[in-house]
Amino acid sequence: MAGFSSTIGRKYAMALSAMFLLIFLLMHLSTNMLSVISPSAFNAASTFMGYNPLIQFAMQPILGFAVIFHFIMGFILELKNHRARPVKYDVNGAAANSSWVSRNMIISGLVILAFLGLHMYDFWVHEITYKYIEGIAPDDTRFWGELHEKFANPIRVAIYVIAFVLLGLHLAHGFQSSFQSIGARHPKYTPIIMAIGKWYAILIPLGFIFIAVYHFVTQ
Repeated sequence: MAGFSSTIGRKYAMALSAMFLLIFLLMHLSTNMLSVISPSAFNAASTFMGYNPLIQFAMQPILGFAVIFHFIMGFILELKNHRARPVKYDVNGAAANSSWVSRNMIISGLVILAFLGLHMYDFWVHEITYKYIEGIAPDDTRFWGELHEKFANPIRVAIYVIAFVLLGLHLAHGFQSSFQSIGARHPKYTPIIMAIGKWYAILIPLGFIFIAVYHFVTQ
């Protein structure tokens, strides 16, 4: 396998990190959807994840590393691709050979990264403050109320909706691209991968948007 010093190696590593994040998004959506179905079930799931040492001190750092690694690899590959072009594509030529999404993955990625900063501030920083700075005793009934309160602000809800629309666009290209980067290009499987990627890019962001809007309209 090519190393990180080669473009192929970087693409392969970025694809693997993307697949890890695709699995995480599905799990994250499943957990958060409980907040719509059953507040008590959401509180139970959140308590388990929030106070489980394996998740907090092993899985959470791995997730953080995967996110940072994925974005760094994306920036490096985009920079190298840009430098490798002898001349810049004209607008018509670029549009004819690729989609707007594929040409602007770096832009959607930067917006998503900025959104992750807000998301971390809303939830991760709050958890660190609650558990380790203020040292408040565990309360397994607090999670649903805290989530519900976050979406009382229409501006925050709008930011979340816009971010997840861009995430959907990012996923629309990134899902298939990840499988191609690891060599999954067989004519028999490519249409299946494309179909799954299309529905994933629609349903996952739509699920998160639904959760945000649901909590806003049920205040």
